[in-house]
Amino acid sequence: MNMIFDMDGVIFDSERAYVNAYKKLAEKYGLGNVEQACIDSIGVTRELTKKIFFEHVGYEFDYDKYREEVQQELNRTSFALKPGVYEIFGWLSEIGARVALASSTRREHVYPMLDGADLTKHFQAIVCGDMVGHSKPNPEIFLTAADKLGVKPEDCYIIEDSYNGIRAAHAAGAHSIMVPDIVQPDDEINGLAEVVLPSLLGVKEYLAKKLYYLR
Repeated sequence: MNMIFDMDGVIFDSERAYVNAYKKLAEKYGLGNVEQACIDSIGVTRELTKKIFFEHVGYEFDYDKYREEVQQELNRTSFALKPGVYEIFGWLSEIGARVALASSTRREHVYPMLDGADLTKHFQAIVCGDMVGHSKPNPEIFLTAADKLGVKPEDCYIIEDSYNGIRAAHAAGAHSIMVPDIVQPDDEINGLAEVVLPSLLGVKEYLAKKLYYLR
């Protein structure tokens, strides 16, 4: 079994912290409601997030300074693990699955988070947002992760929480599983995802049944 995981909102309960940090500092920068910009930015790289924010609030404000303060706020935040993280990675290790991480977050933030939770050892490949040229919903990050695992993308299960992540997984030709975090699937996403499950524990159960019927 070949697995590719997103990180924020799937492994760590970090998406809400990002949104809250953006909202907390928005008033200081004279911004209105930034929540929709945050939601539209879930699952994409920092560069695309900047473009999305400009589209929502205009090009007049100093986004780079704003984002720097947001990051300082996040650096003071401890992110909890999502339910079922250790259970699913322990099980995947037991069955000899090949596992990759494909996160739009930059590597300077990804590795400390994984190391702090003792999760780095579970990944045979890690691809971060600053290691690819195109952001989700472009499938490049998932195609790269599959290539690093030495497998075909159509033989991979991709676990995502965001619309852009599911779009990218579908475009890669993989089996996409949505575990919703901040946003719930709409008709489009329900049509693209192979299945929508409530937690990583649900993913483990779903995949275990798949393995049973394949025997």
